[in-house]
Amino acid sequence: MKPLTPDDRARYEWQLWAEDFGEAQQAKLKGATVLITRVGGVGGALALQLAAAGVGTLVLAHAGNLRVNDLNRQLLMSPSGLGQPRVEQAAKRLREFNPLITVEPVAENVGDHNVEGLVARADVVACCAPLFSERLCLNRAAVRQKKPLVDCAMYDMELQLTTVVPGSSPCLACLYPVEPPNWKRQFPVFGAVAGAVGCMGAMEVIKLLTGIGQPAAGRMLLCDLKTLAFRQIQLRRHPRCPVCGAT
Repeated sequence: MKPLTPDDRARYEWQLWAEDFGEAQQAKLKGATVLITRVGGVGGALALQLAAAGVGTLVLAHAGNLRVNDLNRQLLMSPSGLGQPRVEQAAKRLREFNPLITVEPVAENVGDHNVEGLVARADVVACCAPLFSERLCLNRAAVRQKKPLVDCAMYDMELQLTTVVPGSSPCLACLYPVEPPNWKRQFPVFGAVAGAVGCMGAMEVIKLLTGIGQPAAGRMLLCDLKTLAFRQIQLRRHPRCPVCGAT
């Protein structure tokens, strides 16, 4: 683990007061690498909170340039960056926010061509992708490489969150054996809903990296922010899951 510096202790002082959290846990965050895909409304909020918490290296995977209709939710972006790569803007904002961390932008979305290499760089994977194809691709690589994965998703005013711990919990393919038909990338999004699940996902990552608390492995949190109805459902591994059934 990388030792803490006086700057680390000063910056993270208030979280060092948290129960079951101290310098040893902060040092684990400092020495960790997290892959975040993508860094829009959900992933941007997650990345910002991990930067605030002092996760040492953030690898951001996101393709494409900023559009005006991204600005209701993508808080790492700025109107001055319209037409420019989103991932570079996100990386710049995170470096400015916390110069003690390293941010590595990758101007690609995750797919079969790059997933193994990206997952191999990380201690934990944070999946914030809007497409099931990308989520399931990340899930396969994370299970193969035995890397924990936090999956954050939202639609309209609803959100869901679960954590995959390979070898002990169900994986996403247990829930979605095939990609749901007719799913489209475009759907209703409030920035506050995206940010809410992103922040909760960041806390899941922190728990996985430090060993504090109880991650949502084997459970899925569901929330309807329209009514503030929260519930958890227990998940079960599918014994014939093509991804995790033999792990």
